Amino acid sequence: MRNGFVNLIGGVVTAELSGPYPEQMLNRCIKQGIHIWDVTVSEVGSVQFKMQLKHVHRMRKFLRKTDLTLCFKEREGLPFLVKKMRVRAGFVTGIVAFIVGFILLSNIVWGYSIEGASPQVEQKLEEAIEELGVKRGEFIFQLPKPNVIQAYVTDRVDEATWIGVRRKGTNYEFEVVEQVRQLEPEILSPRHLVASKKAVIRSMFVEDGTALKHTNDVVEKGDLLVSGFIGVEGNEQTIPAKASVKGEIWYTSTVSMPLTQTYRSLTGDQKNKYHLTVGDVSIPFWNFTAPKYDAHQTFRRESDYSIFGYRLPLQITVDEQRETLLFERTYEKAEAIEVLKNQAKFDLKQDLPDDAQIIGEQVLHETVESDKVSLTIHYQVLEEITQEKPIIQGD
Repeated sequence: MRNGFVNLIGGVVTAELSGPYPEQMLNRCIKQGIHIWDVTVSEVGSVQFKMQLKHVHRMRKFLRKTDLTLCFKEREGLPFLVKKMRVRAGFVTGIVAFIVGFILLSNIVWGYSIEGASPQVEQKLEEAIEELGVKRGEFIFQLPKPNVIQAYVTDRVDEATWIGVRRKGTNYEFEVVEQVRQLEPEILSPRHLVASKKAVIRSMFVEDGTALKHTNDVVEKGDLLVSGFIGVEGNEQTIPAKASVKGEIWYTSTVSMPLTQTYRSLTGDQKNKYHLTVGDVSIPFWNFTAPKYDAHQTFRRESDYSIFGYRLPLQITVDEQRETLLFERTYEKAEAIEVLKNQAKFDLKQDLPDDAQIIGEQVLHETVESDKVSLTIHYQVLEEITQEKPIIQGD
């Protein structure tokens, strides 16, 4: 096999020797050191064999004074392959360029993913990864091995118990197991709890402290609800009072609206204008004329073309000019009142805490004057009314 491979490096030809007594010529060649193998007799006066390319010239010298003819049937080996490549230089260059490009692109980092990390831990891990140079566009063979990366990032991110690193093709995958830490108890200073608003107490749950008010008591803003003093008189201790006190609070809202209102709606027709945006400069290049609508509203939309994560300075901006139509709507009195109720409740909820609950609603006053409806609405709201008041030494 080794001789066969060596012969292919130098080139091998399959030749046919025709004429009188070709066997004698082959014997003479062998005696002169020409290596000949795979000899077959194809017909009378004709012998087919294989020989090295470098011996063809010597054999032709022996044939000059004979009536024998030599023709070649097959050619194989590196010299003939190189000759073919020269003829198809463009094709070969393309193949070589493709192979080189493929090898380079297969050894470039195209990205990484992180799983199981909170946003804070993910940010610290990304900083550690960038310090090692693991980022898009870097050659993989210039980066440390995954076990080295794993040891480094595990040492850098204290909040992680374990970080697994795996290279999958041209991407790195990081799997994070975070530490579970016990939350430290909140340290509170001694304090009272007072009422933050005027209200009627509807529920009261005291965890720590001495309750000074009870359910259904009416309290003013600043009244002491739960004291931070505990113990018998003369041997009192101060603690941070803890309690949940919910009180009923009254709110009054006044809202109004005209019975006839003007609205704007989109008809569905639109005309787009396209601009080429370079930095702060916008150059229109398609649809220069104004739309034929009586009224329209413009919505701007800009492309976000990027390469390898970098936003290109050249973008396309589209101005969508959508036709609008103005129309009037006249409400009945009952419809207008319902609209105002919903509006007043919505506005009130914007000002209330998230845990507040509207438990009652009553229209106190309604008027219709000059095509305008006005409402005064009373609301009953249940919400937390406790407010902290620190205990200062000497109180």
